[in-house]
Amino acid sequence: MEHEAAVDPGPPEEQARPLAGAAPSEPVEHVDAHDRPLGVVDRAEAARRGLLHRLATTVCRDPAGRYLVYRRPPSAPRFAGLYDVMVGGAVAVGEGYAEAAARELAEELGVLVPVRPVARFLVRGALCPYWLGLHEAVITTGVRPDPAEVAWCGWMTAVELERHTAAHPYVPDGLLALARYRAAAGAP
Repeated sequence: MEHEAAVDPGPPEEQARPLAGAAPSEPVEHVDAHDRPLGVVDRAEAARRGLLHRLATTVCRDPAGRYLVYRRPPSAPRFAGLYDVMVGGAVAVGEGYAEAAARELAEELGVLVPVRPVARFLVRGALCPYWLGLHEAVITTGVRPDPAEVAWCGWMTAVELERHTAAHPYVPDGLLALARYRAAAGAP
């Protein structure tokens, strides 16, 4: 949905879905409070036991500076039907944050673009604690979202995004990361 400005709040039954489901099963590195690897665990186990692991996300902007916003599908195992501005997921064993962020963009949005690291910080998280590698990317082509990950997406100016976040349910960790992104990148 290249450069779409319309905002779809989704059906009312999807607007306030509770947090649900465990993290998908995949191996991740269990890390310490300084982001040093301790071993390999299953992501679902890390979430269940509150073990620190790594996630990588990206704030996507277009050349005009608009933000890519998307709504998670109602079938998503976590945060079903909620909106987000962070595209990303778990960092695989042996993978770097930027490598994971670029891989997730390709998997979820169908775009191959460079990512720029913005910040890395510890998040207590709505579901579990984790280290977050936060990136930004400028997307100059159309996106081809994976329907298993993205039910709707569109571009919003900073003002439109502020209004939308005030009126619709968002993934809480995504809003936290957006605030950190804006502060670190000096973005509106």
